[in-house]
Amino acid sequence: MLLGVDVGGTFTDAVLATGGRIVTAKSPTTLGDQSEGVMAAIAAALERADAAAADVELFAHGMTVATNALLEGHGARTVLVATEGFEDLVELGRQARADLYRLCAARPAPLVPPPRRVGAPERMGPDGVLRELADPDALAGEVAGHEPEAVAVVLLHSYAHPEHERALGEALARRLPDVHVSLSHEVVGTFREYERAATTEVDAALSPLLARYLRRLLEHAEQAGLPEPRIMQSSGGLAAPQLAARHAAFTVLSGPAGGAAAAALVALRSERPDLVCFDMGGTSCDVCVVERGAVRETAGREVGGRPLSLAMVDIHTVGAGGGSVAWRDPGGALRVGPRSAGAQPGPACYGRGGDEPTVTDANLLLGRLDANAPLAGGVALDRAAAEAAVDDLADALGLERIACAEGIVRIANTEMVRALRVMTVEQGIDPRRFALLAFGGAGPLHAAAIAGELGMKTILCPRASGVLSALGLAAADRRATDQRTVLLAGDALTDEALSRAREQLVRAASETLGAPDARADVAYDVRYRGQAHELTVRELPDDCGVADVRDAFEDLHEERYGYRDATTDIEVVTIRTTVIVPGPELDLAAGASGGCERSRRRVIFDGEPHDSEVLRGEPAPGERFAGPAICELPEATLAVPPGWEGSVDEAGTIVLERR
Repeated sequence: MLLGVDVGGTFTDAVLATGGRIVTAKSPTTLGDQSEGVMAAIAAALERADAAAADVELFAHGMTVATNALLEGHGARTVLVATEGFEDLVELGRQARADLYRLCAARPAPLVPPPRRVGAPERMGPDGVLRELADPDALAGEVAGHEPEAVAVVLLHSYAHPEHERALGEALARRLPDVHVSLSHEVVGTFREYERAATTEVDAALSPLLARYLRRLLEHAEQAGLPEPRIMQSSGGLAAPQLAARHAAFTVLSGPAGGAAAAALVALRSERPDLVCFDMGGTSCDVCVVERGAVRETAGREVGGRPLSLAMVDIHTVGAGGGSVAWRDPGGALRVGPRSAGAQPGPACYGRGGDEPTVTDANLLLGRLDANAPLAGGVALDRAAAEAAVDDLADALGLERIACAEGIVRIANTEMVRALRVMTVEQGIDPRRFALLAFGGAGPLHAAAIAGELGMKTILCPRASGVLSALGLAAADRRATDQRTVLLAGDALTDEALSRAREQLVRAASETLGAPDARADVAYDVRYRGQAHELTVRELPDDCGVADVRDAFEDLHEERYGYRDATTDIEVVTIRTTVIVPGPELDLAAGASGGCERSRRRVIFDGEPHDSEVLRGEPAPGERFAGPAICELPEATLAVPPGWEGSVDEAGTIVLERR
């Protein structure tokens, strides 16, 4: 029996996969302590499965503790120790701006203010020590005077020469045994001081918060008789809770990464290796791309305006979810999000005291949700409350109620289309060659409109689309990653040096995972000598040499920039390795009842009311229908506008094709 639990902004989803069955449950996400909502969702799933906690063999968990703390700028009281003269690295940043012409746009304030930055009298050069770290115990005493809850240590060139960081880490452990310490060569291990410092600062500030949460979760799990949870990492693999608590920066994309794992599973089971995926929940929409059956990865990205130089699933997030609040801006325009009604009070139609119009309220008024049937999680919908909330906004905008509701949905769709363009068109991918995978509680409601905007002709909606991220957690691999800047060029770049560096990283990652025989994927960041940035080459043979790396790099360089230069030396800058133990195989159609009730109701598409067919339940494989229609699945609702036809494949996935 496999258990996956995903914490979202509105609901916490649980999936139990056992004996050819998939059992699901939802519970409202608890604001103060997410573990309470997690245990409530697990209890509901076990009750539905008529199972006991002792039957569970694997408990996989994706959460938003680190994500929320980072976005809100909350963290433990942290001290930053940097090489003397470089204490303000996290403040200086880079010259690049997110918006070229917004000269006054503010950046997020560093998590460590200037008074809590300490200079370490030391210096490393390319060949080792230039200035010894004389008295690490005295420096630890200076740090202790700031009464920290966490310490981030970022010394120059520690990615190549970590001796001073290790010595200072040992001194801090002696002086402050109960204080979390993050050493940059352990967290990041690559060059570029600003990104390494910013990542280590995030890791230190968030790790005590995540450790407290995981301690509570472990206590609840032990009391309930559940196995120790495995925690989803931003890289898309599961890891032990002890590793997650030690390095919270590794879990910043923990929740969305579960959806990415599920997307790869759908690509495999549906035999459609190229997918553009969007997961629309209550507060946000997460977008990723699956190419040739694998989710695209990145060596780093910004989250909440803060760079994280870590291997992670390539996901782009926008504040467009079912609970996103619609509002009138000072110029009189209709806007949607990024603020969300969240789990409490939630959309106005939830009847929990919310009085602001949201995307869910708009979908209810357009007939795409049924006021006479509860949503997943047992939420009864209050149409009168939704009407009152939308009417207030419509009056302020001078619109009719339905026109306002359509405007809310259209603007939310535009935000999501923009996110999909960032991950496709802006990265040289033609979305028309891909199928659109829609999941999350609200995703399938908006899939056809988004596909139409992007010229896509095929939509996939899995039977468990409303809890697909939790299902992905249960099926996820176990992974450990390691990366090191090696700067191999000229005479130093030999097959032997490349092999030696690669083997060291694979061995370290295998030891972290505790799986010496696990499969290893190795990637190389390569550039022509003299270039400032690298390209990452992957999928090379395990025993590849310099010639193989050069050929792959030049092919990629020509594809990306239109030329190659056989006369210029290459430089292998960084080697990244991921050690993988494959997850269990899951059947997406497990437990599908094939029971489906048919009825009709009025649904508004493109400003026109349509007498639409409504399929409630789980359509059986081989079943067909045509739009206008609404498919009310157990945890999500699929809107099928006129011009689309649907069929159900052998895995229970609904496949929509544009006529």
